[in-house]
Amino acid sequence: MSPARPLRIGNASGFYGDRFDALREMLTGGELDVVTGDYLAELTMLILARDRLKDPGAGYARTFLRQLEECLGLAHERGVRIVANAGGLNPAGLADAVRALAGRLGVPARVAHVEGDDLTGRFPGALAAHAYLGGFGVAACLDRGADVVVTGRVTDAALVTGPAAAHFGWRPGDHDRLAGAVVAGHVLECGTQATGGNYPFFGEGDVTRPGFPLAELHEDGSCVITKHPGTGGFVDAGTVTAQLLYETAGARYPGPDVTARLDTVRLTRDGPDRVRIEGVRGEAPPPDLKVGVNRLGGFRNEVVFVLTGLDIEAKAALVQGQMAQALTKSPPAEVRWDLVRTDRPDAPTEETAAALLRLVVRDPDQERAGRALGAAAVELALASYPGFHVLAPPGKGTAYGVFEGAYVPRGEVGHTAVLHDGRRIEVPPAPATAVPEEVPEPALPPPWPAGPTRRAPLGLLAGARSGDKGGDANVGVWARTDDAWRWLAHELTAARFQELVPESRDLAVTRHVLPRLRALNFTVEAILGAGVAAQHRFDPQAKALGEWLRSRHLDIPESLL
Repeated sequence: MSPARPLRIGNASGFYGDRFDALREMLTGGELDVVTGDYLAELTMLILARDRLKDPGAGYARTFLRQLEECLGLAHERGVRIVANAGGLNPAGLADAVRALAGRLGVPARVAHVEGDDLTGRFPGALAAHAYLGGFGVAACLDRGADVVVTGRVTDAALVTGPAAAHFGWRPGDHDRLAGAVVAGHVLECGTQATGGNYPFFGEGDVTRPGFPLAELHEDGSCVITKHPGTGGFVDAGTVTAQLLYETAGARYPGPDVTARLDTVRLTRDGPDRVRIEGVRGEAPPPDLKVGVNRLGGFRNEVVFVLTGLDIEAKAALVQGQMAQALTKSPPAEVRWDLVRTDRPDAPTEETAAALLRLVVRDPDQERAGRALGAAAVELALASYPGFHVLAPPGKGTAYGVFEGAYVPRGEVGHTAVLHDGRRIEVPPAPATAVPEEVPEPALPPPWPAGPTRRAPLGLLAGARSGDKGGDANVGVWARTDDAWRWLAHELTAARFQELVPESRDLAVTRHVLPRLRALNFTVEAILGAGVAAQHRFDPQAKALGEWLRSRHLDIPESLL
């Protein structure tokens, strides 16, 4: 590929289980040089680790193989290279499986893989512990002729920085260019979230079946985010901003290849369904690599009691007391009750007259979390509150996982490109590193003038997107106009966020300001407990936390409404 022209790189998967036909759609919908697939998340690594316990040859995303069975020949015909992190815990095993598939199909595909991320043996009790590698292992494979590259736990953005480094000949010190590729990769990584999927203003386009995104990446690190012509969804500054804020935090976004400065990002419209990203600055990456560590936390069980009609709180108190008494002989280590008031007065249907009382227990012992809870709940069927019933009988207790982020010096982590011919290329660590420091809060625009206000939801003026990072939640909020930004920047402080989201009042909440995006990014520490697999709260990945925030009412200036 000539470095004189842009690199067209598309995405065909945002998670393990994404739209199966997306790979074919991306290969047939328009011109591409590279198509990527992101299959891994914190929870996915735990799922793959449990698969590997049953079968040592497992540990990778089997869906990827089924997609290639339909599309490997098509990619070869069109000269499109495939880069995916579907290797999960076993990239070598997946590479072998792809080679076998190519042989059966008669496709002369050169398959390489990247390894070295597996540090499970260094963390006692871990089911899976994997360092987040950068993109230069992918680049080494592509430089030496690979048609398909599968990896384990690289960063999501590495699926773009690797092909870009290979295409343009970038080196580890090209920080600004690499930072531009990181930003492009972050926009692409979650697939249709960049083209109107999960977007707060979804009514502004047809998102029945959004197309997957692609980036036209230039040698200077700038890019245009777009999609194939004729596909669904839409791309505008809002959809790109939403994804830029997703699961990030402050102005510095550190990764293994570079620390990207999100406060330097400039977005401009470049035509219908085209948004140009430019101006991104980069800095040396941090000296340590992040490691995602997954462990089994114990066993979890749940029962949901349905409380109908009158005296909801008294009924809840009765059954809570009965369950506490029944479990005194063998009490679980952790017991949590949540009363969800979905009921309404004089309801026209029985369902809308009902509230849900959820009991969740956790314990290292499956018996205490399972059979004991089930027996105690079922035995109350004729001896508790009027109208007693549950959504489903309790099970025997299921294992749950916990996630933690650790850090190790990058020099202690091997990073190896294993080529299609078996040669092994060691990828050296970045020659220069720097510890990222917090960027001081930038100057804010002048406050919006005082005047009449109206009590209204925040979402009339602002979009939001939220997600999980281990046990923390991230909530990105952005204003749609300069005037709304003047008000939002002063109104939505960390303290006001805690007022609007009561769960966060006793937790550490940090606000980050990104004026060029007219955005605020909030990090809420420990709101998700031990991570998504622990199912600490009703919305365990905080996917809807931003939408809840948008629904909260504030005193908004009439002049903005």
